[in-house]
Amino acid sequence: MSDEAGVKCTHVIFDLDGLMLDTESIYTRVTQEILDPYGKTFDWSVKSKMMGRSAMGAAQVLVEELQLPLTAEEFVETSKEKLLQLFPSAPLLPGVENLVRHLHKHKIPIAVATGSSASEYNIKTSNYKDLFHLFLHAVKSDDPELKHSKPAPDIFQLAAARFPVPPTSPRHVLVLEDAPNGVTAARAAGMNVVMVPDKRVDRSKCSQAHLVLNSLEQFDPAVWGFPPF
Repeated sequence: MSDEAGVKCTHVIFDLDGLMLDTESIYTRVTQEILDPYGKTFDWSVKSKMMGRSAMGAAQVLVEELQLPLTAEEFVETSKEKLLQLFPSAPLLPGVENLVRHLHKHKIPIAVATGSSASEYNIKTSNYKDLFHLFLHAVKSDDPELKHSKPAPDIFQLAAARFPVPPTSPRHVLVLEDAPNGVTAARAAGMNVVMVPDKRVDRSKCSQAHLVLNSLEQFDPAVWGFPPF
């Protein structure tokens, strides 16, 4: 935990992929299926650079890193149908449901800020509608007011501004993220950030987070001024 951890927060913004839903294994499976005919391997060194970006931004990284004979647009189009079939099967990650319901019960304003498009978000969350209805709003990657995706701070600033009663300062917002790009975005927005990285993420890439956890099951609301479990 850094010295800054433990400031009293009033609002919480959640990332979606890899933080609340285990969609990352689905992305990995589909991407490798597309790469197989080209004899390419989708390894962690490439995947880690893609995480937290929009679909097009991630595809651009993939195409460039692996020097694929495809455009980013072609990759997104090829992967879309396979992903949409599998997204509803993505399970909630440990600790997510308990934390979301706890914050909602205590009337803590909560929102989602995700690199997923609106259509992807709806499909990914389709089996958990009762849980995701507890969020006041969700900002997606194709939001007309969103100018730049993560690692720019825009998506978190937009999510904070849309709370019915916005936070008095960015430093009263707590962001929950799994990807280094998202952590960079939250810090650029002047917010606090707890990171729950994939166990394969190089720990040197977690240094910007105020606190790093292995799972949301380890999250202690009281550290951030919220009612304890």
